[in-house]
Amino acid sequence: MTILTEITKRFTAAIIEAQKQGVLPEGDLPSAPIDRPQNPANGDFASSLPLRVAKVAGRAPLQIAESLVPFLKLDGVIESVWVATPGFLNVKLSDSWLQAQVEVIREAGFTFGNTGFGTGKSVQIEFVSVNPTGPVHVGHARGAVLGSALANALSAAGYDVAREYYVNDAGTQMELFYESTYVRYAQALGETEEAIPENGYQGQYLIEVGEQIAKDYGREFLEMERAAGVRSIGAVGLDQMLVAISADLLGIGVDFDVWFREKALFESGEFDEAMGVLEKGGYTTVRDGATWFESTKLGEEKDNVIVRTSGSPTYFASDIAYHRNKLERRGFDHVIDIWGADHQGHVTRMKAVLRALGIDDARLTILISQLVTLKSGGDIVRASKRTGQIVTLADLVEEVGPDACRFFFLSRAAESQMEFDLELAKKESSDNPVYYVQYAHARIAGILRQAAERDVNWDDGDVTLLQEEAELALVRKMLVLPEHIDSIAVTLAPHALPHYAVELANAFHQFYDQCRVVSSEPIDEPVMKARLKLVEAARIVLARTLTLMGMTTPDTM
Repeated sequence: MTILTEITKRFTAAIIEAQKQGVLPEGDLPSAPIDRPQNPANGDFASSLPLRVAKVAGRAPLQIAESLVPFLKLDGVIESVWVATPGFLNVKLSDSWLQAQVEVIREAGFTFGNTGFGTGKSVQIEFVSVNPTGPVHVGHARGAVLGSALANALSAAGYDVAREYYVNDAGTQMELFYESTYVRYAQALGETEEAIPENGYQGQYLIEVGEQIAKDYGREFLEMERAAGVRSIGAVGLDQMLVAISADLLGIGVDFDVWFREKALFESGEFDEAMGVLEKGGYTTVRDGATWFESTKLGEEKDNVIVRTSGSPTYFASDIAYHRNKLERRGFDHVIDIWGADHQGHVTRMKAVLRALGIDDARLTILISQLVTLKSGGDIVRASKRTGQIVTLADLVEEVGPDACRFFFLSRAAESQMEFDLELAKKESSDNPVYYVQYAHARIAGILRQAAERDVNWDDGDVTLLQEEAELALVRKMLVLPEHIDSIAVTLAPHALPHYAVELANAFHQFYDQCRVVSSEPIDEPVMKARLKLVEAARIVLARTLTLMGMTTPDTM
């Protein structure tokens, strides 16, 4: 349980007792969040409850606040409660309780920050899922980082999390990819009469794929009947692209539990089953030779084609079967899709079709990852050095490193467009938040290393000696991590983590600037040992935060 949850429970209990004694009116009262004031002078927590209930109670907010103070009992956790104008209740935690939390964090170790918010619930996060027809580019990378960090945070909140990549290995785009791959393969073997099909794939990467297949298989596919050769080489090319995509994503610490093949929906009969459910429910119609999902019956502005006049299903049709598989056949309690900005218009129809399938659409959340603009020296970066067409994830990692990729992509809410400053990401100074945060961890590691080299054993350190404001401020900041985990489980917004990491690093730097840790003076030994315990706890929390973001924890810089 987080301290915020504990204080919230105490406020709830105080309200109930005040109602019993007639201090507050009975019945449901307007809710009031428990906040952390920005100004430390206003305590550790504050509630605007008296302002919210003043009208219902028929009394002035300050009077209500004064009358509630006795119901918030002082104990080992709460040191004081006071009233502030125009009607706030402020709470200060006791120094002794804060000091004791250093030991709590040390004992919890790398499990510190874990909560039970999602215990017993399963959640599947499907992200990236780009067509396996080319390399991962920068736009995909943002969703990749968002998905993996969100999965980490939800796991810390107690959820059973499955990370999934949906492989679109069926449909027109894959047929074009197979044809394009065959042409590049043939060209690699000196066949010049072949040409890339209209709307095919032109990138340099596919020339490299064709050359590799030619090297591995020789003329094997050219000796087949052409249609068979295209199918066979397509499967090889697809596997190569998936290997390349996986490698690029692993380069920024993104991995998946499941790579789900779209073809499996057709081979298992699940696609036909899903279409049958819609037809039976009266949600399909045939017009002009195409089959439509009548989403207007569910409040949508227009109907949607699910099977074209050619008989081939649309992407939306496959998505229908895929989501039925996730929510009904595999039975995840909740499913989170992370889509690119170009899919914004598909959200409501996806929700509508779930209702048509008899599935509660509240079990699906779709997050939209907005566009990314790369800038260097104030100029927009438009082309990839390697392909001349797109900026690939591999290009970006080579330029700034995986940690900078992850931190910057996470630093803005998914629904906000962002500018990625390449020059800032490479700076080795406090201007660069990535450097600033990781330098704090390296500094902490250096302090502990220095103490160990001097054979200092701080296991018997007395944390009650931690009385400086900078020491207690660092403890307070460390205790916020589990609150962020619970908050992310509700908001699904992991951009809180990089901002918290900077705040925690700042709290540590301020402590270090004001409080000497390692000393050779015998008189300083008791305080030194206590501070080493605090530094050790800070390392645990900062390392945990970096790991949740998928970043490394350097011991030297």
